[in-house]
Amino acid sequence: MKTVKDKYLVVGADFAGFPLKEAVVAHLKAKGWKIEDLGVRKDSDPNDTDNMFHRVGLRVGAKISEGEYERALLFCGTGMGIHIAASKCPHVHAGVVESVPAALRAITGNGVNVLAMGAFYVATAMGCDIADAYLNAELGSGYEWWHNFYEFHKLAIDELEAFDYGEFKKNGFKVKKLGDFDLTLETKPE
Repeated sequence: MKTVKDKYLVVGADFAGFPLKEAVVAHLKAKGWKIEDLGVRKDSDPNDTDNMFHRVGLRVGAKISEGEYERALLFCGTGMGIHIAASKCPHVHAGVVESVPAALRAITGNGVNVLAMGAFYVATAMGCDIADAYLNAELGSGYEWWHNFYEFHKLAIDELEAFDYGEFKKNGFKVKKLGDFDLTLETKPE
């Protein structure tokens, strides 16, 4: 698997997300990232319907599903459609963010492996900051002071990964628990 630790990333954008994707990719490449781009590029034909947002999202999501990449960045006009498409692929935990704090929480609390941004709402400099925050954190990082933060959120990710809707429905819409961890909201110590 191509990992964040080794600075590997897969990205994709439709035509609306292309300008933001180009800026973020240039920023990351300048920092040594190796990027595979599965969406619209400078020489893409604007009539190529293979580059519709949902088709790009599915291609990138498949790279996560197949275990080829640890994480991905996606870009479309809002970030919503492309993230919904990627989420159709097994093992994809996608999120849409428009700020650095949201990007940090997406990875540190929710273990998002596909992060989407909307070029209609995220400025270039913010997109670069979002990518940096997302790629330089991991589940639980920054919350080491919070009792059971990692364990609680890892359990949620594991249960979502094991989720089977048929079993859920058959079980009266009750989650098959893999365990439990208490988690009380805590205030960060000074």
